[in-house]
Amino acid sequence: MSLIGKEVLPFKAEAFTNGKFIEVTEANFKGKWSVVCFYPADFTFVCPTELEDLQNQYETLKGLDVEVYSVSTDTHYTHKAWHDSSEAIGKITYTMIGDPSHTISRNFEVLDEASGLADRGTFIIDPDGAIQSVEINAGGIGRDASILVGKIRAAQYVRNHPGEVCPAKWQEGAATLKPSLDLVGKI
Repeated sequence: MSLIGKEVLPFKAEAFTNGKFIEVTEANFKGKWSVVCFYPADFTFVCPTELEDLQNQYETLKGLDVEVYSVSTDTHYTHKAWHDSSEAIGKITYTMIGDPSHTISRNFEVLDEASGLADRGTFIIDPDGAIQSVEINAGGIGRDASILVGKIRAAQYVRNHPGEVCPAKWQEGAATLKPSLDLVGKI
């Protein structure tokens, strides 16, 4: 069953952000666009490269009114320890959510029950708290946050322009499509 269009299910979790611990719930994902980036574990190998890359795009994402959250099944204490000991993770200023109960990972259907770790899942959530995009990668395949920026721009465009859709490789300012009987078989 697809999560597209579904509202984020309720949860409450502890997180680490900007040198402090905070509580995060599904309500944090309402009122603006959100990206939720699941990863398997702190103190690993591909994960810090992805999270650092996401930090490198964070200012661009904030400029698009997007808040970023990373999630693993580690605790918020582990996130702080990793932040304090890793050069790459030490750069992160977005919120790092701990999910030791596995509630959030199960809600987003990314929990590998056998290992107790989250898969590499990226979710774009609209201001209503509904999931608009899902991407899940195998553990050895890192993600590219610059591609995420383009997906968010397309999702925001479609939301703000009902009746229009963005074709493959769409870039902001480029032509869109207006699905209709006249277009059938002509693309």
